[in-house]
Amino acid sequence: MKRTWTSDWRNYTVACTGARIARNLFDLWVQHWRKHRAAGEVIVVRYADDSVLGFQSRTDAERFLREWRERLQRFGLELHPGKTRLIEFGRFAIQGRKRRDERKPETFNFLGFTHICGQGWKNGKFFVLRKTIRARLIAKLKQVKAALRVRMHQPLAEVGKWLRSVVQGYFNYHAVPGNFARLWSFRFEIRKRWLQVIRRRSQRSRNTWELFEHIAEQWLPRPRILHPYPMVRFDAKYLR
Repeated sequence: MKRTWTSDWRNYTVACTGARIARNLFDLWVQHWRKHRAAGEVIVVRYADDSVLGFQSRTDAERFLREWRERLQRFGLELHPGKTRLIEFGRFAIQGRKRRDERKPETFNFLGFTHICGQGWKNGKFFVLRKTIRARLIAKLKQVKAALRVRMHQPLAEVGKWLRSVVQGYFNYHAVPGNFARLWSFRFEIRKRWLQVIRRRSQRSRNTWELFEHIAEQWLPRPRILHPYPMVRFDAKYLR
């Protein structure tokens, strides 16, 4: 499973992204399984039909996956074979795989992000690194490019207002710790495509990257991290 805010787990991750599951059936059964069948700790994160489950032990992870498949078969359902994986993921995954001379821990995609086992370069502390899925980033840029062509002859300020809302909306979701480089990349590529469209408005356009810079600064917001780590966001505070 995955635990986006994991810092202390020997995790084995079952990612069921894209699996078609009966949600109520899953929620009730996994709660029962966690209480009565699991030997170690279990964490479950589900959004619609996508779910990620984290297990403290590999034995629990393999057992759960086997029994869940069997249970679904009784209802004529199945997990998506290409999107259901059991991987080693968490605090001890990097060191454990190094000792066994294995490759780096696998990654998994969930809710628009690729989740990666990361380590602080100063203290070596484990953290979950989340980056925008590259394919989704490219798809969004293609969508914006097509929309810019439709707006090619609209006033510059009107296009700028629209682009500001597009870029800020993208940042509002994707501005998580560890994803800063992808945010800058998105802004850079949007700026480049906007300049290309402006140049196409006139064959004699003299807009250069340097001249266009002040236009981009006026309309395109700069990226900044908007969301704290989940362990901070969900940290309960009690008044004494």
